[in-house]
Amino acid sequence: MDNKPHIGHLIKSELKHQGRSITWLSAQIGYSREHMYKIFRNEYIYTDLLLKISQILQHDFFKEYSNYLDNQKEM
Repeated sequence: MDNKPHIGHLIKSELKHQGRSITWLSAQIGYSREHMYKIFRNEYIYTDLLLKISQILQHDFFKEYSNYLDNQKEM
């Protein structure tokens, strides 16, 4: 089974974990709430946007990919 990170789900999960709203994040990024919902559904995201979200939420989402790659090497 492939456990590749679904970045949209991870961002939404972290946002919920921090108790922050979608409206708050959309305002920080300058996107509409509707656009944020599209991001949550996406399995992929542009790296510059991921960097911006990582900085805003102070969470290293890139590490999710690094962990995935490390686990692939172990298989």
